[in-house]
Amino acid sequence: MIRWSNTSLHLINTPAIAPSELTLPQLAEQLLLTLRHRKPSRPLEARLMSLTIPELRQALNTEDARKAFWINIYNAYFLLLRQQEWQRPHIFREPLVPIAGTRFSLDEIEHGILRRCRAKWALGYLPSPLFRRSIRQLMLHRADYRIHFALNCGARSCPPICFYSEEQVNTQLDLATRGFLEQETIVDETRRVLHTTRLMRWYLGDFGGFQGIRKLLVRTLGLNQNNWRIRFQSYDWRESLYRFSS
Repeated sequence: MIRWSNTSLHLINTPAIAPSELTLPQLAEQLLLTLRHRKPSRPLEARLMSLTIPELRQALNTEDARKAFWINIYNAYFLLLRQQEWQRPHIFREPLVPIAGTRFSLDEIEHGILRRCRAKWALGYLPSPLFRRSIRQLMLHRADYRIHFALNCGARSCPPICFYSEEQVNTQLDLATRGFLEQETIVDETRRVLHTTRLMRWYLGDFGGFQGIRKLLVRTLGLNQNNWRIRFQSYDWRESLYRFSS
């Protein structure tokens, strides 16, 4: 289980803060917290919709702010769209996330903004020319494989939902990565095989190929040799909503 002292929880325990007074990373975090507690989220959604793309770019002017904001937005809106009974694959493909006077799809947030306009089905090796200009204006400056251990699409094999803050996002992503890989990786010392999450097979290039995956697992799990074979476990797509990290 991933655990850390989450600074965002004060937003629930203190007097209500107007959405207009929150930074955008705080706004996204508050939306996710509100959904966790099954409270009305319309004022927060309305504030997000009232923004403009230039305001979004100006407010998310650091890499940490962009990561925290878009990870929380993805996880929050997946829950909102499932509440509206959207199903796969349309829940990912359709432009259903209303922010800054436009509508984004979950795929645009994940593969466009967070993965820097990489093609969805190319194992992380090919860019996609199909993303619109506004997505390219908002995307991260550098790819970060750790986001794969932060996004939750409602399946049992997905990473748990956590709350990411601008100030702590890198520490939190490190913790999420370590916690998920420790939980999802089986070490077979006799056969020198590491059985791990299929997420890394789907986005092989994001992790630097098999060599990058091996290095990541050896470092994360504290193994002392690099001569491990990598095998990927099957993915459990059975639905498991509202699975938040403690």
